[in-house]
Amino acid sequence: MIDNGIEKVLAGNYCIGCGACAVLDQSAYEIKLDHEGKYQAERKAVVSEDLSSDLLSSQVCPFADESLNEDELGKQLYGNVDGIKHDAYLGYHLKNYAGFVSKNSFREKGSSGGMGSWLASTMLREKMVDHVLHVRPSEKSELLFSYAVSSTEDEIIQGAKSKYYPIEMSEILNHVRNTPGKYLLIGVPCFIKAIRLLSLKEPVFEEKILYTLGLVCGHLKTDRFAKTIGWQLGIHPDSLQDIDFRVKLPNKPAGYYGAKVSGEVSSTVVSHTSPMRETIVNNWGHGLFRYNACDYCDDVLAECADITIGDAWLPEYVSDEGGTNVIIVRNPRIARLLTDFKEELTIEEISAEKIYQSQAGGFRHRREGLAYRLFLKDQKNEWHPKKRVEPSDSVSNKRKKIYHGRIPLLDEGNSAYEKAFEANDFTVFEKYMTPVLNSYNKLYHRSFVIRIAGKIIRVARNIITR
Repeated sequence: MIDNGIEKVLAGNYCIGCGACAVLDQSAYEIKLDHEGKYQAERKAVVSEDLSSDLLSSQVCPFADESLNEDELGKQLYGNVDGIKHDAYLGYHLKNYAGFVSKNSFREKGSSGGMGSWLASTMLREKMVDHVLHVRPSEKSELLFSYAVSSTEDEIIQGAKSKYYPIEMSEILNHVRNTPGKYLLIGVPCFIKAIRLLSLKEPVFEEKILYTLGLVCGHLKTDRFAKTIGWQLGIHPDSLQDIDFRVKLPNKPAGYYGAKVSGEVSSTVVSHTSPMRETIVNNWGHGLFRYNACDYCDDVLAECADITIGDAWLPEYVSDEGGTNVIIVRNPRIARLLTDFKEELTIEEISAEKIYQSQAGGFRHRREGLAYRLFLKDQKNEWHPKKRVEPSDSVSNKRKKIYHGRIPLLDEGNSAYEKAFEANDFTVFEKYMTPVLNSYNKLYHRSFVIRIAGKIIRVARNIITR
């Protein structure tokens, strides 16, 4: 095996299957859906003595050591913008907001505040772009969702809401390369980073993809995530035809959303909806069916994107059942767009600290937790991607147990799924995973001594204040 970055990424299971390497060097790599239902780059040619092609591909891989990191890319992109600030968690940022779209039905049809679909539609309307590259229901029978080109508001609405599903970009990027036009690309942090890296090697992408919209990301999911939700709601994985991961439930807080699945049961197409928290895979902290690479990413807020949009998981907003977005703006032209059309929006400027708080759990996992995972890799003398976070074990013992406990949940979830699929019985998955998850969840419980001490302190305070 060639000792370069992209080969190490593939060998170590750090690939997110974005497709950048396959676009840059179509003779060497292709993107395939593996047996676990995640996209991975795969070498399709024998490596020659000339390593220049492989080294070049490494420079566009988001997880290869040869590629620039988010701080370096961000400085190139936004370092000279007037009024720009830099934060260790947000990256470069010009304006930060929380809010939603108050005109038309963008909010109603979106996962949260509707800002992503509104922005894409407005940029089309204002002729800033001709087309939008985003994830929509797939026209391929074997996939539920894939990247597509949208050129109308109706097409954009088809791609509204979060899609917790494996996707790749090689096909759509080859379309961009060969098709005139101005594009907006919407994607998760690592995909946006890949586009920036690819643009440095192939200027045609910088010339055509004029704007990028990043999505706040916890981690990528394999297709087993969707299939498991469907299976629990009564639709076999082979019969699942559609899923809505973010159904807004009436009179419920924003975080209490549902999942709706559709598929064939006994030759009849049926649909079922359930609160997401009642599914066995609901806890994002468990990370079931995640990509391994996501445990080695330190970018939560798509730091290389012109604008980033996510959920405002903040106490002052979560009670609103309509949903609210956090918005981080880095591009001055997009900042002006929000101002020019403020009558269509209900937004307020918030601090960088508030943005951090809205995604605090993700940052703990991607910074403190990542530092500990890197430390564990170093202890085993195993290669890992070079990150902006340094390996460290300076974490509390409780957090060490939590971070350590999360790692095997990925393999446990896949083992449980495969056993259930072989038995053709979803209860096999439940019986396998329930004790595993219960054991992990106990890591969060306070000890008996700490609980008693807390009760004594509360009683003492009540006596003193009487």
